Amino acid sequence: MKKIRNVFKHIKNKKQSFTLIEMAIVLFIISLLMLLILPNLNNQRKKAENTQAEAMVSVIQTQVDLYENDNDDKNVTYSELLSKKYLTEKQIKKAQEFGIKINGSNVSK
Repeated sequence: MKKIRNVFKHIKNKKQSFTLIEMAIVLFIISLLMLLILPNLNNQRKKAENTQAEAMVSVIQTQVDLYENDNDDKNVTYSELLSKKYLTEKQIKKAQEFGIKINGSNVSK
């Protein structure tokens, strides 16, 4: 009877913990999930930047068209659009970061 009590005490006092193998498996699963998620985030970021660049081209083309309707000048530049307040400095800076060029009356990336 004493032996059975000692066994139960020993089992009762033994603390539950994770084994090294269980921890390794958890870390492996987490790393697999990271490998799946990170490339997808990168692709989404690139897609968002491309969408933003296309929208910026559209905005600048619209402003160039408006400038040409108001003025007879067909050689539009960023400085003219800025001075006549068709675009802001922030918009011009962002357009130049995207590599957007104004060629006469056409805007391209």
